[in-house]
Amino acid sequence: MSITSTEQNIIDLLKVKDKRAINLLYENYSNSLYGVILKITINEEIAEDALQETFVKIWKNAHKYDASKAKLFTWLFRIARNTAIDKLRSFNNRYHKEVQIDTSNVYILPTSNLNQDVLDIKDHVGRLEEKYQIVLDALFFQGMTQQEASDELNIPLGTIKSRLKIGLRELKKVYNP
Repeated sequence: MSITSTEQNIIDLLKVKDKRAINLLYENYSNSLYGVILKITINEEIAEDALQETFVKIWKNAHKYDASKAKLFTWLFRIARNTAIDKLRSFNNRYHKEVQIDTSNVYILPTSNLNQDVLDIKDHVGRLEEKYQIVLDALFFQGMTQQEASDELNIPLGTIKSRLKIGLRELKKVYNP
């Protein structure tokens, strides 16, 4: 991974919590991040809000950035993407909270067939070998694609696919013993 001097400067400033880092980040990445966010939210007001929140998250989580795991832009992109998705969900939940009790099938759902031991999937994932946990967490709980997980975790794409398949097979045993 080659890194530009600007990126290195930003990374160095972030590590020591120098406020110049945020200005450099904004100057160099705000347009790209805004574009990503707007594509997800399709609403300028929400996108502007999400961009601002993205930079707050970047500042608060600067200590978590690891250049050996991802390029700076990849890390920024992920934060922006997740923030945009969260903002959009929040917006949709707030403005589309119509529950139609008359036509709901919630009360019709038979619960006798539900295995209460398998309702918390994260607990079951936590019982798998760590290499499978990492992949399943990235793909299902962090919303990464297989390629993104490969890049982010620095694991070959074929290995990601194999670990996914094996991890899911192991989880299936919980549901179908």
